[in-house]
Amino acid sequence: MWLKVTTIGASLILAAFILIVLLLVLSYSPPEIFLESLRSEEIQFAIALSLKTAVASTILCLLIAVPAAYALARYEFLGKSVANTLLDMPLALPPLVAGVGLLLFFGTSLPGRELAEAGLVFVFTPLGIVVAQFFVNMPFMLRVMRSTFEGISPRYEYVAKTLGCTDAQALWRVTLPMASNGLLTGSVITWSKGIGEFGAVLMLAGATRMKTETLPTSLFLNMSCGKLDEAISVATILILISAVSLYVFERRGGGLRL
Repeated sequence: MWLKVTTIGASLILAAFILIVLLLVLSYSPPEIFLESLRSEEIQFAIALSLKTAVASTILCLLIAVPAAYALARYEFLGKSVANTLLDMPLALPPLVAGVGLLLFFGTSLPGRELAEAGLVFVFTPLGIVVAQFFVNMPFMLRVMRSTFEGISPRYEYVAKTLGCTDAQALWRVTLPMASNGLLTGSVITWSKGIGEFGAVLMLAGATRMKTETLPTSLFLNMSCGKLDEAISVATILILISAVSLYVFERRGGGLRL
């Protein structure tokens, strides 16, 4: 009996602590100050840039992580365990370290310099935001989709191929429709994580107002300047985005493993 009471009590205390922290942020400023902050040009720029870069990085994750997740779930190949480890590595890396690595790659390495000469500049530009979000958040999409594909029996694909489908057609017509919940869940989680990414974005894209100012960067800049109302307003926006993303995850992909 004591074990049940102790464990339930611990979970309730932790939940209460998280709730108090969130409520303190949400209730700090009155609604009129929050609405006034939303009308400011800087906050609107940060919202728009965050939405655009997060959508772009999520699309990149879909295009790259989904095929990789399918390969890891369906095939055995030389170096699979090493590939698994490396693809998950951004989850363990501090975002600041990932940002430093990206800065060195795009700022000092030969491929980075050649891309810059070709007109693709990633250092201190919005393109750098997209790349930083992609690098840090791609493992979330990979893990969701790998779990989704592992939960779909390959027998469906075998049956489709006996009916005349190629491997690619079986994937497109059978497996991907069955993985729609995973695709939606992975996209929402990756998108929300992209909007909230700060460390790697700061290292690669910098923190320039009205240029590379995403929502987390705006929060940092406003806190640094003592503009607490604006900072709290940005924090409130990020909390609301996180709440919606968590709701979608629980409704559409609660059984998936991250």
